Amino acid sequence: MKVFLSWSGTKSHKVALTLRDWLPSVIQSIEPYVSSEDIDKGARWSTDIAKELEDSGFGILCVTKDNLHAPWLTFEAGALSKKLEKSYVSPFLFDIKRSEINGPILQFQSTVHNQEDVLKLIKTINKACGDTKLSDEMVEKAFKAWYPTLQEELKK
Repeated sequence: MKVFLSWSGTKSHKVALTLRDWLPSVIQSIEPYVSSEDIDKGARWSTDIAKELEDSGFGILCVTKDNLHAPWLTFEAGALSKKLEKSYVSPFLFDIKRSEINGPILQFQSTVHNQEDVLKLIKTINKACGDTKLSDEMVEKAFKAWYPTLQEELKK
């Protein structure tokens, strides 16, 4: 399953790249997409992004205080939620509290950057994988092994 990682701004981009590298360690069947890394040189970026938005089964919006109202983030959130029958769009809150969220992003169930909430996100992504999903036990075991790596990378 493809997971679209939406970002806007330097900090959000670093979070998206970290998640792009980390997510397949926990759930090997997912294919994360970050526009800055996954568009081939010479390709039409708008066409590539539109195709990925269409093909993705899950969207993660990397939200920071700096980009809460960024037009691009809002556009991609709308495109992902419009396409998906059951909206699997989760804002990943980094350096921002749920109480600070407003605007269109507020409609989505967000993920706070802490171990318990990130595990819930991983379980939801796994459930969205359908036939290729892992057992809950496998997900929890992989998450427990790889979560310290995520924490270490996000601290940077």
